[in-house]
Amino acid sequence: MHNIHDSEENYLEAIVVLEREVGVVRSIDVANHLDLSRASVSNAMKKLEQEGHVTMQEDGSLTLSSSGRAIGEEIDLRHRTLKDWFLHVGVSPEVAEDDACKVEHAISAETFTCLRAYFDNNIRESKK
Repeated sequence: MHNIHDSEENYLEAIVVLEREVGVVRSIDVANHLDLSRASVSNAMKKLEQEGHVTMQEDGSLTLSSSGRAIGEEIDLRHRTLKDWFLHVGVSPEVAEDDACKVEHAISAETFTCLRAYFDNNIRESKK
């Protein structure tokens, strides 16, 4: 999928989610969201900035590059779709959330595309 680690995908996904929830995102927001230390997030943001996925602004806010946004949005879509699927088949909300976090990184693009198409065409449609 991408040439970055699962943990880096999680950081980019967290920024996308937090932007949607609160607007401007800072490292401390990411640390709180992922329940990680500020130092860990700071180191990760420096690495993601070196890789061209994130820019740390002078005011401390984080801005995603087009590549960072594409990765973060893809992982977020995978997470939400997988969680919905798991909930639909009867998995408890806590387990669905946890499993979606694990599977979102491991599932192939082909399998995810097929799963999403099936879900959208057969399950979401039946809820309307």
